[in-house]
Amino acid sequence: MKLGCIADDLTGATDLALMLARGGLQTIQTIGVPRTDLDLSRADAVVVALKSRTVPAQEAIAQSLAAAESLKKGGAQHLFFKYCSTFDSTDEGNIGPVTDALLAFTGSDFTLACPAFPANGRTVYKGHLFVNGVPLHESSMKDHPLTPMRDSNLVRVLQRQTKLPVGLVSYEDMEAGPAAIRSAFAREKAAGHRIVIVDALNDTHLRAIGLSAADLPLMTGGSGVAMGLPAAYRQSEGLTAATPSTGFDAPAGRRIILAGSCSSATRGQVQAALDAGLPALKLNALDLASGAMTAQMALDWLKSQPGSGPALIYSTANPNEVQTVQSRLGRMHAGEIVENTLAEIAKALPTLGFTRLIVAGGETSGAVVSALDVDALAIGPEIDPGVPWTRSLAGNDLALALKSGNFGTPDFFLKAWNMLR
Repeated sequence: MKLGCIADDLTGATDLALMLARGGLQTIQTIGVPRTDLDLSRADAVVVALKSRTVPAQEAIAQSLAAAESLKKGGAQHLFFKYCSTFDSTDEGNIGPVTDALLAFTGSDFTLACPAFPANGRTVYKGHLFVNGVPLHESSMKDHPLTPMRDSNLVRVLQRQTKLPVGLVSYEDMEAGPAAIRSAFAREKAAGHRIVIVDALNDTHLRAIGLSAADLPLMTGGSGVAMGLPAAYRQSEGLTAATPSTGFDAPAGRRIILAGSCSSATRGQVQAALDAGLPALKLNALDLASGAMTAQMALDWLKSQPGSGPALIYSTANPNEVQTVQSRLGRMHAGEIVENTLAEIAKALPTLGFTRLIVAGGETSGAVVSALDVDALAIGPEIDPGVPWTRSLAGNDLALALKSGNFGTPDFFLKAWNMLR
C-alpha cells in the first residue's frame, strides 16, 4: 500500500477514491476502519471513510488515529487526511486538531493544507478560498446548518484551530512549478511554519502540488491535491494509468434517491427532479419530531409507487426553513432526526427491491451506508466531477452514488442512471 487515506466523511472519501483510481492506483474504499479480514494486499491506496467532520474534536482525533494505525499496519507508506473542498469546520475544529494529531502520529513536523478543486469551482488564491468565483464567506456556505463558513482566509481559519504556526505558499510559487513549490515548502518550514495553506487555481497547480508533496509523511486537503499523486507514484513504482470506464454493471432492481443535504446544489437537483415529474416525498424535521411523519409512513408511500422509474425522498430545504427548524429543535438534534429517519428508510430498501441508490449529502450518506451494513466499495465511473458510481463489496449487492451536497449539475438525479448496465 503506497497511500493510506483518512476522509472525514463518506462522500469525500468516494471523491478521493475516484481521483486515485482514475489516476491508475488500485484503490479500495472502506466505511470505517478496515475489517481485519479484508484483503488489502492488492491495493495501492486505501481510503477510509469516517464520520468525523462535525463530531467533537476529541472524538474526531480518536477516529482518525484508529484509522491511521490500521493503515500503517496495512503497509501504508504515506498518509492523506481528506476534508471538504469548502474547508467545512468550526473554530474548534476538526481540521486543525486532526492534522495536529496525525502530524504527531507520523513523527513529521510539516504538512500542507489545500482544499482546492477547480473542476467544482473551488479555488484558493492568496490563501483565500473561492466558490465559483465568490469568496467563501459570501457563498451559500455562509448558511451551512452545521459548519457556517464566515471567513474566506484559510490561514486565519486554520490558525484558530491549531497551536502550530500556519503559513502560506502562494500563486507565484504554483506558477513556477514543482521545484519552486518544494523550495517554498522549505522556506516556510525554515520560517517556523508547520502547516501551509497552498494556493491552487487550476488542475496544473494541483498536479504540481501532488508531485511536490508525494514524499511527505502526511498530506492534507481536498481530493484535488491527490490529482498529482498517481503520477508521482507511477514514476517510482512503474504503475500504469487506468482507462476510465463510461458504463457500470449494477444489480438489477428498483431506483431511489435519498437527499438529506440542504446545499444550494442539492436544492437545485431536487427541484430539477420535481420539475421532471419524479414521484417525491418531502420529510419535515418538525413533523418527524412530533410523530406526524415516520419512517414507516415513508416506506408505505414508497410501496405505493410504480417500479419503473426512480422515486425521491428528501428533507432538502432552503436556509429560512432550516433556520426555523433549528431554532425549534436545536441545530444538532434537527440534523439527527432527519439522518436517523433516512437511515431507517434505507435499511428497509433491499427488502423492497431497491438496489440502485443515489444519496445526497455527506452526513446522510454516512447514515445510509451504516444502516445498509456496507463497509467496502468498488469505485466505478464518474458521473460528475468528484462523484462516481460505486458497488458494495460485501453484504447486500448495491449500486451507490454517494454525492457531496455541494457537487453535481442540476440534472444529476436524472442523468446518473444512464451509466448503469
